[in-house]
Amino acid sequence: MPPTPIKILILTANPSNTDRLRLDQEVREIETELLLAKSRDDFELISKWAVRVDDLARALLDHNPQIIHFSGHGGGEDGLALEDDTGKLQLVKTEALTRLFKLARNTVKCVLLNACYSQVQATSIHQHIDCVIGMNEAIGDKAAIQFTSKFYQALAAGRSFQYAYDFACTILDLSGSTESSTPQLLNRNEADNPFAIAPVNPSTPDPQQMTPEPAPKNAPKQSQSFGNISIGGGGTNFAVTQSGGDVNLNQSSTQTTGSNADLQAALDAIAQLKQLISTSSDLNPIEKATVEVPAKMLEAELQKPQPDKSIVDQAIAALKKGLDGVITLAEPVAKVAALVAQAWVGLL
Repeated sequence: MPPTPIKILILTANPSNTDRLRLDQEVREIETELLLAKSRDDFELISKWAVRVDDLARALLDHNPQIIHFSGHGGGEDGLALEDDTGKLQLVKTEALTRLFKLARNTVKCVLLNACYSQVQATSIHQHIDCVIGMNEAIGDKAAIQFTSKFYQALAAGRSFQYAYDFACTILDLSGSTESSTPQLLNRNEADNPFAIAPVNPSTPDPQQMTPEPAPKNAPKQSQSFGNISIGGGGTNFAVTQSGGDVNLNQSSTQTTGSNADLQAALDAIAQLKQLISTSSDLNPIEKATVEVPAKMLEAELQKPQPDKSIVDQAIAALKKGLDGVITLAEPVAKVAALVAQAWVGLL
């Protein structure tokens, strides 16, 4: 039986009478880092938007997450900013949050408060939760998004909370940010695997060294859920849920790539397309971020020993849709699609 996925519960709030935050981009970056990770099936990402006080308590009861991530505004001693029934600001006091997390102390391993001046809440919550990250002052959108996405990138690579924190702060430094000292980690868990329940008994055979029994020919496909993306065996089934309605893109097919020369040509074309996207004056920053995600996914999938054709096809479709009408990028996108198709046809 596959292990139970580690649940990451992301709670966002941006009340209508507060400054706008780029919360959607933050969640998208985190989703991308987890999706591109080799251990993506080990994580389940759950996101809740426009969170009210009742939503916070209900989400903890419903999902029993191991990681709780809050993104929004913080008011220091005044508390964290959630929303009331009208969408306006409702501050939640530190004492009340601490009591709530005390109730969740047996399941929650880490709390990340991506909100300005949230170190006050982090320090209090740390009484009951081993690992808590808060901000000791205001933090800009760009640094906040970069820190959290790199934190989860390291975590999905099997690193500890301490390593993931240090890695994310280092990336901020490397990128020239002056805000790498704003996130503050309070940590009592130094384990390499913070999600381990108990050490392995030396007398017990290592499951990874045991030869698995062959699955029955007609065995049902297993699937894992990861946020709004369901990853099923024998292919990848995307079930993307958005506020405007549900979009299901289902296709199941795993193939083998074509010749090395064809594959390399496709990868070179993707790299060129990514460069053109980043320097294009025909796209605004949001549009660039939107099409950079499928470009990265396509590149990463093609570099795998056995790429999944459904992911490749969906990434190309997303690129075409995102760049529709951008005349300067029409030819590079068509070139990528043609070279990728040629790589697959080579072995058919």
